[in-house]
Amino acid sequence: METIIQAEDLHFSYPAVEEGTTPVVLDGVSLEIEEGSFVAVLGHNGCGKSTLAKHMNAILLPSGGTVYVDGIDTRDEDRLLDIRRTVGMVFQNPDNQIVANVVEEDVAFAPENLGVPPDEIRQRVDDALKAVNMYAYREHAPHLLSGGQKQRVAIAGVIAMQPRCVVLDEPTAMLDPIGRKDVLRTIRTLNRERGVTVVLITHHMDEAAQADRLVVMAKGKVIADGAPKAVFSRVEELRKVGLTVPQTTALLWELRREGWDVPLDALSDEECAQALYQLLQ
Repeated sequence: METIIQAEDLHFSYPAVEEGTTPVVLDGVSLEIEEGSFVAVLGHNGCGKSTLAKHMNAILLPSGGTVYVDGIDTRDEDRLLDIRRTVGMVFQNPDNQIVANVVEEDVAFAPENLGVPPDEIRQRVDDALKAVNMYAYREHAPHLLSGGQKQRVAIAGVIAMQPRCVVLDEPTAMLDPIGRKDVLRTIRTLNRERGVTVVLITHHMDEAAQADRLVVMAKGKVIADGAPKAVFSRVEELRKVGLTVPQTTALLWELRREGWDVPLDALSDEECAQALYQLLQ
């Protein structure tokens, strides 16, 4: 697979709060995101994951090291539009991204600003709203929608730009369980049916477990990178940095400590139930 986003020895510090202090937020992050993949970035608040996300479409620029988007250095100001067309961003609060009083007008806003012809905008808006299952609400007022519906409209607004990659920075943080479920279903559909590269920033274990690849961050560094089953099996290592693991893994780990021969990579409820069934047999 081709690499769509690449960070090489990425360092970043925000401007000093007090004279002489420049807290390091990203400390030597090297990472490659393959086109068409679904990657979750997991970590506590303050670990640097949202800062990393903002480097992926040049909202922030490195203090040291380099970030490439489709081979373009994000410091290249002449290619900023190309970068933003390649990587779209969805943030925590959908109200911060909704700019119009009608759903379909909001989704059309970005393509209009990119100079897309009107007929093509119409097609893009319809396709994007259908992709997030919000086409029936195209003439509704966004402020009357639920939190999950608003977030799906925000995702549609990004899809209408036709990016090859979508970076979602804790998109379910303000949602109830139903809204979270709807947004995650939308994300998986985008990746699996449309081939869009997805980078999901989250602190929810159950969300991270649904990705194909899991990157764990702590104190500005990547401390684990691999398939969710493999990463979550490193229970003690994750707990040392204050992270939990899914309840299924935690249960199996406790059974192992008691001497029972159970697999730690039975991540889903079904896999865990099957492992327990075999144990009882």
